[in-house]
Amino acid sequence: MRQKFVAGNWKMNLVYSGALALISEIADLLGPATPTDPVVVVCPPFPFLSGVGEHLPKGGSLHLGAQNCHQKESGAFTGEVAAPMLASVGCEYVILGHSERRQHFREDDALLGQKLKAALAAGLKPIFCVGESLETREADDTFDFISKQLKDGLFHLSNEEFAQVVIAYEPVWAIGTGKTATSAQAQEVHAFIREQVARAYTAAAATDVSILYGGSANAQNARELFSQPDVDGGLIGGASLKAADFVAIVRSF
Repeated sequence: MRQKFVAGNWKMNLVYSGALALISEIADLLGPATPTDPVVVVCPPFPFLSGVGEHLPKGGSLHLGAQNCHQKESGAFTGEVAAPMLASVGCEYVILGHSERRQHFREDDALLGQKLKAALAAGLKPIFCVGESLETREADDTFDFISKQLKDGLFHLSNEEFAQVVIAYEPVWAIGTGKTATSAQAQEVHAFIREQVARAYTAAAATDVSILYGGSANAQNARELFSQPDVDGGLIGGASLKAADFVAIVRSF
């Protein structure tokens, strides 16, 4: 059975003291881990990774993730962070292909394919993001667009590599635009993604892969979203910066 999963993307927010306060409050509110808990990942900015990781309860349901990595193992790439560096400070997961990286830093599927390989080689589990813009949705090109993102960015992996990946669907058109994706719209795209995985790999791989919803999920709509058969959790942005809201989302399954 595939895992239920909630990942908090803190983006470029907080200072160090605030990050430590946030993770401490999240850990306290979550309490001891139980067998029915989803996997919970927090993805703070790079400078806070080590400190936040030290505040994660040992053996609990909280895991450490990063928001990006470089495609090379090391080298003269000033300002960049390599996947082995992330692993060395305790990261287990890394977000790749987030819509903000694609938009603001012009990351394309060819580059993301290299980053996937680098992350997997370092022992990290990628959270690979796909999703369409408002223009693409209104042109009725959602499925073709996402299919291309999957084929060009992700489906070059071997069966064994793909088994380490979590997919996140970001309806970019529903993030900060005033428009809202319904749970039915989310389910429709998640089911399509699972169908594409089955075609590219196997039915078992499609059944096992966790597919997260990344379109402004919050404490109010998470339960309805997570009740959809192909929505296995969420990649949470703003709500992950409020401990009570984030834990309420985790408890929404």
